[in-house]
Amino acid sequence: MRALAAKSGVSAGYLSEIEAGKKPGSVEAYKALAEALDTSVDWLVL
Repeated sequence: MRALAAKSGVSAGYLSEIEAGKKPGSVEAYKALAEALDTSVDWLVL
């Protein structure tokens, strides 16, 4: 999680909250995560 947070620029705490369902996550966060994972936003949210 730390590596993904560092690569995407999304904080590890925010990433953890998204993963746990505590926060929905912003469009910007999903775009950054998708780019860091070399995938599409659709793949992350479907």
